[in-house]
Amino acid sequence: MSDTARLTTAAAAKAFILGGNAVFTLVSTQTGTRFTYNVRANDDGTCHFVSLLNGPDNTRDFRYLGRIAGDTFWKGRKTPKAGDVGVDAPSMKAFAWTWSHLIGEVLPSEQLEIWHEGRCARCNRRLTVPASIASGFGPECAGKAGVAAMREDYGA
Repeated sequence: MSDTARLTTAAAAKAFILGGNAVFTLVSTQTGTRFTYNVRANDDGTCHFVSLLNGPDNTRDFRYLGRIAGDTFWKGRKTPKAGDVGVDAPSMKAFAWTWSHLIGEVLPSEQLEIWHEGRCARCNRRLTVPASIASGFGPECAGKAGVAAMREDYGA
């Protein structure tokens, strides 16, 4: 498998996850266990809602996991709804563990791989330019998301 859609730094992974409409997979390098998540921003970008892929339709079968406000990941809801992911579920623990490392600017690559699906983390368009695939952002969205260093790869 090509490593072009793999996020290899904590900064790149955090920027991708908070892009606004990110779909990514966490893979344990020790067990091979993987979980796919979708993180969407609210309208003003101050809060991000985390969902877990939990079914065969990889566009609609997502269940609520929690939310990110600032650098804090809040597990579940104050009043859980049927179908929400439980706070003790392995997928919840995996995301919480990963997020705690990313906000500490650490990507424990000996234990974890983070992959995106080849779509922009902000607008969800298919990425075709190699620099876009590597970063997870298209050239226009890289600028709008404040990922200015990535725009240099496009001559912008």
